[in-house]
Amino acid sequence: MSGSAIAPFSLAGRVALVTGSSTGLGKATARCLGRAGAKVAVNYANSASRGEATLADLRAEGIKAEIFRGDVTDEAEIDRMVTAIEGSLGPVDIVVVNATPAQPLKPIEDYDWDFYQQMLDFFVKSPYLLTRRLLPGMKARRHGRLINITSEVFHLGVAPFSAYVAAKGGQTGWSRSMCHELAPFGITVNMIAPGWIPVERHENDSQADKDAYFGTIPVGRWGKPEEVGWAAAYLASDEAAFVTGQTIAVNGGRTCW
Repeated sequence: MSGSAIAPFSLAGRVALVTGSSTGLGKATARCLGRAGAKVAVNYANSASRGEATLADLRAEGIKAEIFRGDVTDEAEIDRMVTAIEGSLGPVDIVVVNATPAQPLKPIEDYDWDFYQQMLDFFVKSPYLLTRRLLPGMKARRHGRLINITSEVFHLGVAPFSAYVAAKGGQTGWSRSMCHELAPFGITVNMIAPGWIPVERHENDSQADKDAYFGTIPVGRWGKPEEVGWAAAYLASDEAAFVTGQTIAVNGGRTCW
């Protein structure tokens, strides 16, 4: 290999926005994209302190990163945030739609429409708004990577979880349609469907629930947040240019399709 050759799966020269990346799977994904060479836009909506802590962690590893606050369900805030990212890091090549609200399991009688709407805002409206804002640049460059973090719950029909499952179904359908629409422009649209991978948001989950889920994982261990992140790094790479409209399940074999 010549000295000027680019290593496989390198994201050098790319700019990646990971929504909701101050903690959990989003933070791990931002780290993996950064380790692959991308400049990373860390996004948070509420906790500046967690965002700054994540930024410090990434920079300590030598990753080029900046932090940007923004509610990714609000069109004006997305426009402001993307404009700031473009001014600081450059045009966005990769967007990982990861931000999520709380996800309580409730029977349908205990949900109201406002909660359903919140789920739809995060998992259908957010990718729509982000894509609309980023498309002109991606089309002009004839390159883009849209990666939606979905969930195994859609494929398994988990209950009582109807609001979240329905919104994830909408996100999946949207991604499948968009992959056909955007493929002629060199833009891929893919999905990652994690299982239950313990992160900060699961600290208060009951041990009984954890034990019950663990017993259903064929590989016999918990998933690691970075295993979601490296799946995103692959989908973001040039080597995945012929992969679009697909779902990678990162759940130890719990779903097969």
